[in-house]
Amino acid sequence: MSTPQARTETLRRLRAATGRLATAALTTLDSDYAWFRALPAQERSWVGTVAQAGIDSFVSWYADPQHSQRSATEVFAAAPTELTRSVSLQHTLSVIRTVVRVVESHSDEFASPGAERDVREAILIYSREIAFSAAEVYARAAETRGAWDARLEALVVDALVRGEVDEGLPSRAAALGWKPGPTLVMVGLTDGTLGEVQSAELRRTIRRAAPGALVGIHGDDLVVIARADDDHSALTTHLLSSFGPGPVVIGPAAVTLVEVARATRAALAGVVAAPAWSIAPRPVSADDLLPERVLVGDTMARERLIAIAYDPIVRAGGALADTIATYLDCGRSLEMAARTMFVHPNTVRYRLKKVAQLTGWDVLSTRDAHVLETAFALGRLRDSTHTPL
Repeated sequence: MSTPQARTETLRRLRAATGRLATAALTTLDSDYAWFRALPAQERSWVGTVAQAGIDSFVSWYADPQHSQRSATEVFAAAPTELTRSVSLQHTLSVIRTVVRVVESHSDEFASPGAERDVREAILIYSREIAFSAAEVYARAAETRGAWDARLEALVVDALVRGEVDEGLPSRAAALGWKPGPTLVMVGLTDGTLGEVQSAELRRTIRRAAPGALVGIHGDDLVVIARADDDHSALTTHLLSSFGPGPVVIGPAAVTLVEVARATRAALAGVVAAPAWSIAPRPVSADDLLPERVLVGDTMARERLIAIAYDPIVRAGGALADTIATYLDCGRSLEMAARTMFVHPNTVRYRLKKVAQLTGWDVLSTRDAHVLETAFALGRLRDSTHTPL
């Protein structure tokens, strides 16, 4: 144990050496760590400020360990909060170790005779405290960023659900790590009402399968927007277990945020419309629910259904449109359609096959016939001069 006189002398020498110690610490950082050398000048200045504050804090703590210890919050207060973003916790701990090592290597210079052991013990105790406090600062910063990211994510998903893609949305999405590219949109129901803990766990589960995915929970609706270059079918299967009972709808292929917004709205409409198709698969594509989406008032589905299942047949010319219309109006009877059109049943069969090749829908299939029947009804109404849509 050093005498009060030795301690006072050590403190005087230590205060006089703070500038020299800070300079030595920065020199060591520059020579030992490539990440420090790569920092922009402003970030290097911030680290230097923190190093100086750490040394000053040690001096104050050494003067009065019981009442003068400064927390890491005060040490880092000299630098902007952005420091926790530009310099990782691991690198910050490297700064602390370097400062401690420098102070310890110079301890014989400022420690008065008889106080060397006390100074080394003080350095060890203070380094432990400041390291734990630094970890606390970063944990608090991460918690704050997490809360901010959650609010930002909610704003981005809400905008996509509403279809409001303004100029600022790309930058907000980019702040969450999203970038344009093949994007999977899935919408379904949650497994009952979720509390804060359950919601957080659900998000973690989804992001383990799809890193960087945007997740929105709107009442009982769960919206997942996952950017993925790989095969979406495997990811879809993996994410399916995150949804509760009921339909799960996959939005159309999307790359840009505008397309993602359309896909999200299509999938949401599909969840509402899916009960009208009692044997719909799970998951089901929003495009496979076009007739049902039309029934719930989805104007986007109406326009798309006409565009892909009616207009191509009409534009093809010949007797294809008349054959489809007659076949459907005759209760899907080949013989009756042939008699009505005064042609052989094989002619009707041939024309229906041409329609299947043209559109991908085979009118001889019950489900496909329902899609084409709805498309033709909508197309006729649109083309009618008496019933504008």
